[in-house]
Amino acid sequence: MTRTARPAPAEERGDGRPVRLALAGGAAAVGALVIAMVAGGAANPRIIPGLPDQGVITRWGLPLSKLAMDVAGVLTVGVLLTAAFLLPNDKGLLGKPALGYVKAASWFALGWAGAAAATLIFSLSDALGLPVADVLAGNELTSYASQVSQGIALTLVVLFAVAIALFARGAITAGSAAGLLVLALVTLLPPALTGHSSSSPNHDLATTGVAVHLVVLALWVGGLAVLCAHALGRRPHLEVAAARFSSAALWCFAGVGLSGLFSVMARLTSVSELFTSAYGLLLLAKTAAFALLGAAGWWHRRRTMPLLAAGGAGAFVRFATGELVVMFAAIGLAVALSRTAPPPAVLPVDRAFELLGYTMPPEISLGNLVSLWWFDLFSGTLIALLGGFYLAGVVRLRRRGDSWPAGRTAAWFTGVLILLVATQSGVARYAKVLFSAHMAEHMTLSMMVPIFLVLGAPVTLALRALKPAVRRGDRGPREWLTTILHSRYVRFITHPAIATAIFIVSTYALYFTPLFAAAMEEHLGHIAMTVHFLVSGSLFFWVIIGIDPAPHKLPHVARLVLLFVTMPFHAFFGIALMSMTAVLAADWYDQLGRTWGASAISDQQTGGAIAWGFGEIPTLVVLIALAFQWWRDDDRRARRADRRADAAAARDGGTGDAQLDAYNDYLAKLNKRDSGR
Repeated sequence: MTRTARPAPAEERGDGRPVRLALAGGAAAVGALVIAMVAGGAANPRIIPGLPDQGVITRWGLPLSKLAMDVAGVLTVGVLLTAAFLLPNDKGLLGKPALGYVKAASWFALGWAGAAAATLIFSLSDALGLPVADVLAGNELTSYASQVSQGIALTLVVLFAVAIALFARGAITAGSAAGLLVLALVTLLPPALTGHSSSSPNHDLATTGVAVHLVVLALWVGGLAVLCAHALGRRPHLEVAAARFSSAALWCFAGVGLSGLFSVMARLTSVSELFTSAYGLLLLAKTAAFALLGAAGWWHRRRTMPLLAAGGAGAFVRFATGELVVMFAAIGLAVALSRTAPPPAVLPVDRAFELLGYTMPPEISLGNLVSLWWFDLFSGTLIALLGGFYLAGVVRLRRRGDSWPAGRTAAWFTGVLILLVATQSGVARYAKVLFSAHMAEHMTLSMMVPIFLVLGAPVTLALRALKPAVRRGDRGPREWLTTILHSRYVRFITHPAIATAIFIVSTYALYFTPLFAAAMEEHLGHIAMTVHFLVSGSLFFWVIIGIDPAPHKLPHVARLVLLFVTMPFHAFFGIALMSMTAVLAADWYDQLGRTWGASAISDQQTGGAIAWGFGEIPTLVVLIALAFQWWRDDDRRARRADRRADAAAARDGGTGDAQLDAYNDYLAKLNKRDSGR
């Protein structure tokens, strides 16, 4: 008898639907790119006889290689996001599907590196106006990759992507996958930050806007792409992964919309340019795709998520696949947009405007500090997140009937308010022009804002407000926070000696090395300094007056000693600045061409005086907080001792301490004997 072989399940025979999904997404991206380049004029540029021409291979090879680089980067982010956060894990260990996605990240990252290398070659061909063959035959590639900003950016992508590919081969924990995800998000940024954003009229706003746009877009598109492939492959935990992604997708949608809006504001000088320029028309097409995705996401949450919860994965797959095709078409539009020049802006012939993004402000005064506000997208986003998340935590506690000290809330929002003034008011505008204003901002960010933030106890609030993971052994936001707090890295940097060294040594290392001059030249340098000031100050004051649980707890006397030992180093730093005869970052300040106020060296000495005298205010605030905490701690210990004594008395049948009772009886007998005489 002939036995008929049973067909293998779809998981075993290799269902081809994920492949068809990839082909559909790729076709949508390439089709959108081709149409947009033809419509925008980038496909058929005007070639002037006698001038160099890179040729048709570069003209199409560059955008296609950039598209491949972007898609590979997005998919790398997607598989790492799914492995680390969307799929459940067992006490930090990745499950079988998650391990498969981490391994896939290795291959995607290799493709990412290859596409970046091709983009590097085509970019040099485009910059020199030479065919690819001539570029490869010459020696310019090495110089371009190591000396030109766009070449350096692409070289970094190649190196970081190769590193992701190598490390992903041995990643087996959710923590390692999360670390690779952070590295992948960082790898997305260098090419975009050296493109149109760096040459926009408001390059600060454009740079931050495009960075935020890329990060949230990669998380959104990459997560949905892998989720669709997960559903098509009929892999486990689809409902859990879809529910988690749905919550994150709403934040990504808001982030993409706001960052895109700020990027448009930075590049276009009028609304009419949206309708009268090829760049504006492509922006409108991309906006239409974004609006369509928003409507699809709303429908997704309303209709298909309940169907998925009921076991109907088919509707989810069909709808998510269509959404994904639109997303990849939007990526193709974005690549074509990067190949289309923005409308020329009529800018003032002013070197200060080119460097700052705004004209040189008038002479500094109290009125100008109060009135000349300057919106910084990075700091503004940080302020909104700090205030919004803290308020959401307090509201959640109150709604479930738990209390939260009003003093902690007041302290937190005092710190947020000081941060707002330091980074958005005229102080921030003058901080790029005057060293003294920069030093005032530095001292505020590192020695005032962190004091109030750590007194707000944000970690304690988060641990109380966040819900535990539904699945036992899995990691939700609360479990991730606990894991980070108990990690070796946090234990190391929060050691009192290390936190103090970071707080002190980093200040000297920044200003007495070329780091300060390099940071002042770039907007990313200003962002890095802001983050460093806040983090280093928060670490130090967490050790001194922190309320949140910490790996290392010092006695109050040791905290007081550490405070008085540390503060003189800032005074010495100020004295060193006042004694210098050379101007720090002299090239930067010379290029600005400031014609009012004191000389650069005199202003630097004023900055040194600010650093020398500023420490008195935070020291006083910390002493008050430390004294109050000390008193509260002693009061709690006294009440704890009283409760123990009462408990001991109850155990002894109400007789209290035996030795004390015996001594009282002895005194009573003596008193009786004396009175009997």
